[in-house]
Amino acid sequence: MGRDPLRTRLCDLLGVELPIVAFTHCRDVAVAAINAGAFAVLGEALRSADDIAADVRWVRDRVPGKPFGIDLVLPSSSPPEGSAEELLAEIPSGHREFADRIKAKYDVPEPRGPVALRQWGGLNQQLGRAQIDVLLDERVPVIATGLGCPDFLIDAAHERGLRVFGLIGLAQQAERQLERGVDAVVAQGYDAAGHTGAMGTFSLVAQVASRAGATPVVAAGGATTGRHLAAALCLGAAGIWAGTAWLASAESDVDEVVKARILAASGDDTTRTDCISGKTMRVLTSPWTEEWQRPDAPAVLRSPYQMLLSSDYLQAANDHRRGDLMTEAAGQGVGFVIDRRPTATIVRSMAAEARAVLGELSS
Repeated sequence: MGRDPLRTRLCDLLGVELPIVAFTHCRDVAVAAINAGAFAVLGEALRSADDIAADVRWVRDRVPGKPFGIDLVLPSSSPPEGSAEELLAEIPSGHREFADRIKAKYDVPEPRGPVALRQWGGLNQQLGRAQIDVLLDERVPVIATGLGCPDFLIDAAHERGLRVFGLIGLAQQAERQLERGVDAVVAQGYDAAGHTGAMGTFSLVAQVASRAGATPVVAAGGATTGRHLAAALCLGAAGIWAGTAWLASAESDVDEVVKARILAASGDDTTRTDCISGKTMRVLTSPWTEEWQRPDAPAVLRSPYQMLLSSDYLQAANDHRRGDLMTEAAGQGVGFVIDRRPTATIVRSMAAEARAVLGELSS
């Protein structure tokens, strides 16, 4: 029997069957992906330290002995301290007035409950450090970081036998991460969901893979099918980081209103904008993103101030299930998401298609 083309350095590093990293904010999706042979990274950027600890234990109980990761978003520009209320008070009045005009124009109600974005670890360095400390204390097998990685984190993780994945959007960022000793580089291209840069996945992955040596490179950006997985391996990656693929899955806790939009969407229904967090990210279009593209819109604030400015709108849209207002981080591969299949079925389908494509090439 020949060597399995899907057995890569990433599989060996993580001790998993398939070189598929399922990035998700849903615990059930993470568990289902892990138990189907993939690896999962749970996005916990908007969770408090206590909530993160509870989620880590919840996942660990359901995947006994199997590795998993946690992802945080820690912008290097975060202020040292300051509550959400204190930071909100620093936002210029012109920006607050523009946000209020958007809410009035689209009849955006007030949020019903606490605004989740206001416990984001990127609001200040104290919150971010508390999140990191939980991951270190809980000895989470893999810690992934986006928008920045504190200098102490890699050494602290390695001292505990943990691994660190660095998400990057430019080749020079990858070089910096490699010099610092990350265990894998996630090369995230322009077509990716969430925070992403301006370089295309096809170009970025090949460039980073040529410089990474023995460190696995994981391709992110548009990866939603087995053909994408096969293509990533041909580019020199050791696997894919997929997020959009799971948004409408059977286990996903994404609101059904948003799931319907995802199932109907194509790549053209997404936009890359900095008006939500102050950093460029790809999301489904919404009135908020469209209004900030107007010529009379003020300059977008840096992170975390823009995140705070957008938080009431985003929370209200979700609380009231206003499909005309809601958005979701979604990549340009969203057009391949066409049904509500179980996560395990998606994992197996990706693997089977990738093996078939690679088999055709080798024959």
